[in-house]
Amino acid sequence: MPFVDTSSLDVIERLPGWYGRYFHSSSMTFAHYDFMRGASIHEHFHPEEEVYEVIEGELEMTIDGVAQIARAGLVAIVPANVRHSVKALTDGRVIIVDYPRRRGFGDG
Repeated sequence: MPFVDTSSLDVIERLPGWYGRYFHSSSMTFAHYDFMRGASIHEHFHPEEEVYEVIEGELEMTIDGVAQIARAGLVAIVPANVRHSVKALTDGRVIIVDYPRRRGFGDG
């Protein structure tokens, strides 16, 4: 699958206010989200490294107890097995990439 038309992917509301389109490469998982102001992702951790690239809007990212605002031009990198949480300060869009491929998102 060398090309993916993300606009053709099903939209899934994974958590309240998080509307995602998901696809996988052989080793990574990609999530394209539209998020709504006030939506949040509870504190959690997982074995995959995770990168948040905000395209539009602002997210308050708390990584290992340290909070910072992620916005266009500022990428947040969450190491594997590190506690993190997210709160949407505005409406916006973000691309989240997990390595290695994350089970339970999209097709597996």
